[in-house]
Amino acid sequence: MIKKLCLVFIAFLALNLHSQEGTTSPYSFYGIGSLKFKGTAENRSMGGLSIYTDSIHMNLRNPASYAGNNIKVSPFNGEGRPVKFTVGGSHSSVNLKTNSASANASSTTFDYLALSVPMGKFGMGFGLLPFTSVGYKLESTNNEDVLTNRFGGEGGVNIAFLGFGYQLTKNFSVGIDAKYNFGNIQNNAIEFRYDDEGNPLQFQSRESNRSNLSGLSFNLGLSYNPMVNDKLQLTSTVTFSPKSDLTSNNERTFATIVINETTGQEFTVNEIEADLEAEGLKTTTLTLPTKTAFGLGIGQPQKWFIGAEYTLLKTSEFSNRVFNIDNTTFVDASTISVGGFYIPQYNSFNKYLKRVVYRAGIRFEDTGLKINNESINEFGISFGVGLPVGPLRLFSNANLGIEVGKRGTTNQNLVEENFINFQISLSLNDIWFVKRKYN
Repeated sequence: MIKKLCLVFIAFLALNLHSQEGTTSPYSFYGIGSLKFKGTAENRSMGGLSIYTDSIHMNLRNPASYAGNNIKVSPFNGEGRPVKFTVGGSHSSVNLKTNSASANASSTTFDYLALSVPMGKFGMGFGLLPFTSVGYKLESTNNEDVLTNRFGGEGGVNIAFLGFGYQLTKNFSVGIDAKYNFGNIQNNAIEFRYDDEGNPLQFQSRESNRSNLSGLSFNLGLSYNPMVNDKLQLTSTVTFSPKSDLTSNNERTFATIVINETTGQEFTVNEIEADLEAEGLKTTTLTLPTKTAFGLGIGQPQKWFIGAEYTLLKTSEFSNRVFNIDNTTFVDASTISVGGFYIPQYNSFNKYLKRVVYRAGIRFEDTGLKINNESINEFGISFGVGLPVGPLRLFSNANLGIEVGKRGTTNQNLVEENFINFQISLSLNDIWFVKRKYN
C-alpha cells in the first residue's frame, strides 16, 4: 500500500514540477525570487520550527540530523536508525489586494524529495528541492488609469544537495550539506504607447532578461540533545550557512511586438540582443547571504515537544548588478518560530488516533525586503497532523498541514497578500541493512 501511495504521490508532483510556477507573489519580482523552502511539511506545521530531530522524520535544514539518534526504537534493532525517505508538495491560495483593487491567485508545487541512509555513527542525506521561486504578472497605470507598463516573470533557483552527519557522542552530532544551486530567472517588461486620440499604437516595445544561475553553497549544523531527567529531553541546535557566490550568465533583448487584443498573445516583429559584454554585465556574481539559526526546546521523546528558533539572514549582503531597482533595498532578515507537537501514544496497537501526531506553530518574519521605506513582513499560524501509514513497526507517516498568514502591506501603494498554504508529504521508513543473528 505504501509503495502504491508513494508512486501516486511522486507522479502527481512530477506533473506539476514540469512547468510549475512556484509562487504568485509580486514580491518575487525582487532579487532572485521569494524564498521557497521553509522546511518539510512537518516543520511548516510547527511554524517553520526545524530544531527537532528524531528517528523517523528527515530534517532537511540541519545536516546533523542525518547522524545517530539517542532515542532507541525496538523495531529497528534498538538503534532508532531506519532508512528514511520523504517527498512533499504544497498548494497555495492567495488574495492580493492594494488600496484600489484585489485579485486571487493559486499555485501547486513540488517542495522536496530526499533520502537519508544510516552508516554506523555516520549518516548520509541527499535530495532535491526548490530554493527560490519567481512568478508574477503586474501592470502599472498613469494618473488617468491608462495602462503604461506590463511586467511578467518566472523561474527560480533549485538545490541538489548531499550531506553527512556524524555522532560525536551519545547526545551530540555535527553535519554538513554541500548544495549545488542551479536555475534561471526570466522577466520581461512591455511599455505601452498611444496616439494623440488615446488609442494603443500597433507596435509596442518589450525588454526581456534572462539570468542562468549556478554555484555551490554549504550548510553546517550542530545538534545537542541531552536527557534532563528520566522523561524530559533538552534539544538545542545551531546551523550556519556562510556567504557564497552564484555565477549569473545574463541575456537581454529588445523587441518590437504586436499584441492580440483578444487573447493577449504577443507576436515578435523584430528583435535585437543587447551587448551586455560591453557593459560588463554578461557574466556577474550574485552573493547569497550568510544565514545563522539558533533553536532551543524541551519535551518528552515520542510524546510531546515545544521549542523556539531564531534565524538571521544577512540579506544586506545580497548583490547582483542586473537586479538593481529604484526605491528598493535589502536589509538583514530575521524569523522567529515557535511550535511543537503532541502524540497521545505513539505505539498504540488498537487506537489509531492515539498514534496520530498533532502539530501547531506560529512564525514572524521580516523578509529583509524594503520598498519605498516600507518593510515587507510575513506572519503565519499553522496546524498539522501526521497520520500513521503502513506497518506499526516502521512508524511511517502521511503528513498534512495548513498555514494561514499575511505578507506585505497596502501602505505606499504596495500589495498585501493573505494566503492559505496546504502541505502534504510522505515520511517513509524501512530497514535495509539488518545484522544476521543466525548463520
